[in-house]
Amino acid sequence: MKILLIHQYFLEKDDPGGSRFNEMTKVWISQGHQVTVVCGMVNYVTGKISPKYEGLKFHLSEYEQNLEVLRCFVSPEYNTNFLGRLWAYFSFVWYGMRGISTRLKGRKYHCIIATSPPLFVGILAIVASWMKKVPYVFEVRDLWPESAIDTGVLKNKWIIRLSYWLEKTIYKRAALINVLTPAFRDKLVRYKGIPEEKIVFIPNACDFSLSDHLLTSFDAQAFRKAQGWQNEFVVTYVGAHGVANHLVQLLDVAERMRDRAVRIVLIGDGMQKKQLVSDAAARGLSNVTFIDSVPKRDVMKYILASDVGTSVLKRVDTFKTVYSNKTFDYMACQKPILMVIDGVSRELVELAQCGLYAEPEDVYDIESKIAQLMRDREALESMGQRGYVYAKQHFDRQVLATKYIREIERHLNV
Repeated sequence: MKILLIHQYFLEKDDPGGSRFNEMTKVWISQGHQVTVVCGMVNYVTGKISPKYEGLKFHLSEYEQNLEVLRCFVSPEYNTNFLGRLWAYFSFVWYGMRGISTRLKGRKYHCIIATSPPLFVGILAIVASWMKKVPYVFEVRDLWPESAIDTGVLKNKWIIRLSYWLEKTIYKRAALINVLTPAFRDKLVRYKGIPEEKIVFIPNACDFSLSDHLLTSFDAQAFRKAQGWQNEFVVTYVGAHGVANHLVQLLDVAERMRDRAVRIVLIGDGMQKKQLVSDAAARGLSNVTFIDSVPKRDVMKYILASDVGTSVLKRVDTFKTVYSNKTFDYMACQKPILMVIDGVSRELVELAQCGLYAEPEDVYDIESKIAQLMRDREALESMGQRGYVYAKQHFDRQVLATKYIREIERHLNV
């Protein structure tokens, strides 16, 4: 099958950030499928454009055999403020249209997959579907505009109204919709009127090819010693440092536990990072370590050298519907999870019995759960092993990537 994938944030090789489709496409091309990716030039975590794209509007290259990538210009204002980010979204749509109509002119595909957020990639999917005369699959990785409204990022009533109209149009025209959590499916069916038969569920997953190798070859104790963590209880967060994550709550916990040999490690980047670093310095939090975004292999090393991995979001109802991406990396690395997200993420950890839940933005509860985890090292190991086994059974990337293709073939008759 020939697939046109629209994904604004498709990573460069060894780029930091979420790599769902970088890993998924590896499986697809290994099975003989051909994939063309239309993506942006700006890394969504760092907000930066690689120097090799300076002055370019388009860059088409062979990423691997049977996988080519068309990178399109995106405004570098992405990580400045909301208006800058909005302009970055629309600039990608505009240059994506131009790129498909010129650089991919005459190319034939069996289907198009567009993955959001941002929701606006749906505009590009509709146009590309019309250009190529093939159906599109729309993937919902986050409920937008609800998440932007709930976090206070989106306030203008006209933009909100336009966003809901756009969302409805995109869903209606899609031949198939993939959702990443059961809660997304329920929301679309119960409140947005989407027929249940039009929806499939292919969640985020674990890349065991990397974690299984490191579990047997990586010296985590030597790594801890090099970091100066030998006598500390290390709680690591990996991911975006944005408004939605509300990582200040981890700084509050670090301040309360500064005399208890607890270290909070924050790996990643985002709009709020500079503010968080300044806040930690102002409070004199020597037990908080900030690490810039690193490639996936190095992320796994930090997780393996930690005692606990934590997933954190702001306390809003919309986030009760999401799975945190890095939860699956913690599970793959056999680490217990401190889940500071209510809803389906909490249910996942409780069902797998692989960690503890703490109420988002409740500093006292988060502190209490960390203290509970510190008291029982044997329980930590058992939680980590249970999470790994559960993920192997339900969230294996190889299995889910194959299922994704089969669902497309079944529903679209391609």
